[in-house]
Amino acid sequence: MKHLDLTGSTTVITGAAHGMGADIARLLAARGTNLALIDHDAAALATVAGELSGARVTTHVVDLRDDEAVFAAATEISAAHPRINALITCAGSSMLGNLDQLTMEEMRWLTDVNLWGTVSVTKALLPALRAAPAAHITHLASVYALAAPAGRIPYAVSKFAVRAFSEALRHELEGTSVSVGAVYPAGVRTGIILHGRYAAAIEPAVASRAAAAQAAMYHTEPADAAARIVRATERRAVRTMVGREARLIDVLTRIAPSSYWRVMRRPLRAAIDTTTPAA
Repeated sequence: MKHLDLTGSTTVITGAAHGMGADIARLLAARGTNLALIDHDAAALATVAGELSGARVTTHVVDLRDDEAVFAAATEISAAHPRINALITCAGSSMLGNLDQLTMEEMRWLTDVNLWGTVSVTKALLPALRAAPAAHITHLASVYALAAPAGRIPYAVSKFAVRAFSEALRHELEGTSVSVGAVYPAGVRTGIILHGRYAAAIEPAVASRAAAAQAAMYHTEPADAAARIVRATERRAVRTMVGREARLIDVLTRIAPSSYWRVMRRPLRAAIDTTTPAA
């Protein structure tokens, strides 16, 4: 499959106000890629856009849980950018807590953000992507779309579903000009776990302790992850691991699909402990 040339065309990025989404925007703008940046945080989105030069940039403040707003933004983006050939979905959040602690509302909120927001923006922009001679969709999944840890049920459910959506859509679009791939990052220092949500039933001090333990295991810098994601988009890669841990877990789940948790349990023990009272 021919590599994608992003220079001079437009890439749409969701979750562009923070973390990997913002770093991808900076990297692409420096290469002369026009950008349509989507996020719900208007102030942070404006700050990121103000840093960019060398390309045409539009910003779109959208709550991806609102389907009508997503489709309206897609119409706006398509009118402003006649040559869209890439979509990179970085928007997402996390949720700490075990099943006994989480409410159905909390779990549905995360699924709406991580999964249905991804599905909605992809569906809304697909006609524009189809109009390009060649286009690629890159969905950010997670290492937890390969292995499902205790204490992360809604996050793992949403990310496994993003993986399934990416694969099924890739099969649907086989033979067309649009290709689809998923990226599986592990341990990227974006702050998502520190700034994510946790079950209201968890004591704040306990949640902070668990989040800090998880964050301490992260080693990949967002800029490095962004470079890998851009490269995967240009190469129209189907499956991309980001970080040494992702590659190890990918292998582990292949060789021990029913018992990988025996290996993962110990290093994750502090990160999934949301029940032991804080000292």
